[in-house]
Amino acid sequence: MKYSILIIMALVFCTNIVLAQNKVQIKYTDSSKIVYGKASFYSRSLDGSRTAIGTKFSHEKMTGASNFFKLRSWVRVTRLATGKSIIVYINDRMPSYMAKKGRAIDLSRKAAGKLGFLHLGLTKVKVEEVFNDTEH
Repeated sequence: MKYSILIIMALVFCTNIVLAQNKVQIKYTDSSKIVYGKASFYSRSLDGSRTAIGTKFSHEKMTGASNFFKLRSWVRVTRLATGKSIIVYINDRMPSYMAKKGRAIDLSRKAAGKLGFLHLGLTKVKVEEVFNDTEH
């Protein structure tokens, strides 16, 4: 009986750790929002499809899809494993299930390549707004 309670407590603790790793963390500063989560990149099949702002998606542009920043925002994406960062334009939205799985941003292949994670598929990132076109 004593061991079964310990096993149950250990399972609950480990489950909470796994779930916490899949969540997006949002922090607010005086001037901006910072989002921690995972980055992925668009499927090749989406090249040429319409984005949420009405433009055609291209893997050759430095763009991204995010549900955490306004459309037409410029954001800095920093790969936490290497400290490498890039600036991308938010021109699309992700499917909501991706955000629930801990995705902070979905990048073009060019952007993912510059961050160096094409071979991985996913990487942990920090995303912070640099400029918002809708405010000007």
